[in-house]
Amino acid sequence: MTEPISSSASSQSTLAYLRYRVARDLGGAYAWFREKWRDSLLFRILASLFGLGLVIWIALFVWLASDLPEAEALLTYETPLPTVVRGYDGEIVHSCARERRVQLQFADFPEQLIEAYLSAEDKTFFSHGGIDYFGTAGAVIDYLNPMRTRRAVGGSTITQQVAKNLLLGDEYSVTRKLKEMILAGRIEQVMTKQEILELYLNEIPLGRRSFGVQAAARAYFDKDVDQLELHEMAFLAILPKAPERYGRKGQEQAAIGRRNFVLDQMAKNGFITEAEKAAAAALPLGLVTQRRERSVDAGYFLEEVRRELIERFGETAEDGPNSVYAGGLWVRTSLDPQMQLAARDALRDGLLRYHGGRAWTGPIATIDVGQGDWASQLQSSPLGISYKDWRIGVVTSRQGQSARIGFADGTEASLGNLPDRLKAGDVIAASPEGNGWRVRTVPEAQGALVVQAPQSGRVLAMQGGFDHRLSDFNRATQAMRQPGSTIKPFVYAAGLDNGMTPSTQIDNSRFCYYQGANLGEKCIRGGRGGQFPMRYGLEQSQNIMTVQIGMTAGMDNVVEGIEKLGIGKFPAYPSTALGAGETTLVKMVAGYSALANHGRLNTPTVIDYVLDRRGKVLWRADKRECRGCNMAEWDGKPMPRFGVQGTQAMDARTAFQVMHMLRGAVSRGTATVLNPLGLPLFGKTGTTTGPKDVWFIGGTQQYIAGAYVGFDQPRNMGGYAYGGTIAAPIVKSLIEKTRAKWSDLPAVAPQGVRMVRVDRSTGKRVFDGWPTDDPKSAIIWEAFKPDTEPERYTRQDEIVARRNEILALLRAGRANADTAIVDDVEEQPANFVEQQGGIY
Repeated sequence: MTEPISSSASSQSTLAYLRYRVARDLGGAYAWFREKWRDSLLFRILASLFGLGLVIWIALFVWLASDLPEAEALLTYETPLPTVVRGYDGEIVHSCARERRVQLQFADFPEQLIEAYLSAEDKTFFSHGGIDYFGTAGAVIDYLNPMRTRRAVGGSTITQQVAKNLLLGDEYSVTRKLKEMILAGRIEQVMTKQEILELYLNEIPLGRRSFGVQAAARAYFDKDVDQLELHEMAFLAILPKAPERYGRKGQEQAAIGRRNFVLDQMAKNGFITEAEKAAAAALPLGLVTQRRERSVDAGYFLEEVRRELIERFGETAEDGPNSVYAGGLWVRTSLDPQMQLAARDALRDGLLRYHGGRAWTGPIATIDVGQGDWASQLQSSPLGISYKDWRIGVVTSRQGQSARIGFADGTEASLGNLPDRLKAGDVIAASPEGNGWRVRTVPEAQGALVVQAPQSGRVLAMQGGFDHRLSDFNRATQAMRQPGSTIKPFVYAAGLDNGMTPSTQIDNSRFCYYQGANLGEKCIRGGRGGQFPMRYGLEQSQNIMTVQIGMTAGMDNVVEGIEKLGIGKFPAYPSTALGAGETTLVKMVAGYSALANHGRLNTPTVIDYVLDRRGKVLWRADKRECRGCNMAEWDGKPMPRFGVQGTQAMDARTAFQVMHMLRGAVSRGTATVLNPLGLPLFGKTGTTTGPKDVWFIGGTQQYIAGAYVGFDQPRNMGGYAYGGTIAAPIVKSLIEKTRAKWSDLPAVAPQGVRMVRVDRSTGKRVFDGWPTDDPKSAIIWEAFKPDTEPERYTRQDEIVARRNEILALLRAGRANADTAIVDDVEEQPANFVEQQGGIY
């Protein structure tokens, strides 16, 4: 019986046989080579050249491969993506981008779009290993052609293009091409074909500052890739060859010819039918010249967002993985688009109203039209305007009463309504009129408008000037201005915190202060002389009463309260009580928001939170924790809630008392222009010395709005300029445009506030009547802290009050005469406010 051969014995036999064959064949080859080397000179020369070439090739390969980037880096490569900014409702309002980029997954690309690119760029993509040798040979022949007048084309597979675009750069050289081939082979080893295509279609430069097919689809057709038609896909596929050529004006025929070539290749490759090819080839390009607006006109707000993001995360990829222009951040802001557009229009209307029929204020800028490139100069300029049908243009010529205007697109037209100072080279605003254009005046006075939610500090709207395209200086956050009488509520708050009540009688006859040994005492008379309740002084913006309250409460206490509210660090001078310090509109609005929010101050914010490209929260404005919000199962206890937001910067009762008194400023004081709105509004006007600035700040417990108007280089606005006539109507217009958002509900009082019926004129308590809706009602509700309610009003009080008023008027007349004599002799300052640098 034959013994079976074991598997180990069989394998040993096979190995022995292989060693025998290798030794025999190598020995035979070596013997043949030695014989040829000995007998043939030609063989020796050819063998030497071959060996030398092999050594050179190996050395060249080692040299080229030694400093190549790792192909594995593409596995973790992240496309540089722009930051997408969204409004309070999650809708996109802006994109911080210097390049158009949108990242998609492979499954998001339409199959026919992929086939178009394969037909145009690399039809053997799914069969080669990264290099198309026939295409490379053709490129080499093209490169060696002495008659060539352009760069050699062909030879680059899609994989090679990925290597070039992402790892090597676009250097035009043989060595770069060789490196590209080496890297392509390595890329094919570490990535799938689908991953390579995904990178390619997301990164390929396609002109119009767009990278990737999704960005290009929006740039050329204002569509997403899933909305593209066949002829549009074929057009996008021709762009890698000449991304900055085929989309230009005047290149339509060349683009159509190249597009139809791609359609023909798609048909030859079996991707489309001949009928589909013919139908697509018959269509025009259909390129759009202007995309639909996808951004809210909120330049000042969005620029504030951009500044904060850059400060927190950096600007470019070199600054970190979450940079503004490369990190692909997802930013939720507090911007309310409807409120923002209303704020923009309200401020512009107010500025134009103040400007009225004044003369032309001069050109926005000037350029040299003598060089003949005025259109390109306009195109490169950031200047623009978005107001009605106005456009920015340049005066190209002026002869007497005849002139022409040119626009950035190169068109020209006749220009009318010519100011005397207008000349060629002036960049101006103009609007259509008849068959031409007429000069428009951009108001010289500027201003700002801010809307904030008191309970959270979220800024809902911010307009920092007439148009951010004309000036990016944000007057809401950057302009330091004197607040005027809008600072007075915080002076009254100091008085309430230091023993006074809304019914406390304050002398409005005069205020005396000591100026030093040389000048002695200075006395200034007030408006209506006599003793009045604190409420009257705030409603009617009485300077003497305000200074009396500030000095009685202690100016140190006044400026400390102002600083706690983040308004600014002011000196403890009497003039500070009248608004002599400097601050910004956004800080003042935040201070008034604290009044509406029961004394709790929230830092103004324009960003709610920031996510990275994968949805991870990087930062959020609301730092509060919600304990128990993520519990696996309900424990039966009350629903977990966030704690109160903000810091307690003022006594809640004091804040409500001030707000309640400011309600009277709207009902019967300096801001009655707002009263017809029928809302429970409170607020305060302000007019600085000159007047140089006019203000209004106020609102409800739901929204606080603040506006100011003034020249950037402060100067007199005219004696008719007041906060109640210029600034308050701006806020009124804002509210009218957004009336549905404002609640009619009255303000909610905090604990510890008692509402008491008082006589409006004396502040005394009454029991025999009730307040009415009439703003001039003799009886009103007043807010008091416990145990500070006034005594009951009597007829005798009325007689005494009238007598004191008459005596105060007589004394004020005599004091005036005495003061006039002293001023004349000692040459003292004419008035206290100006001497202190203060305001009225």
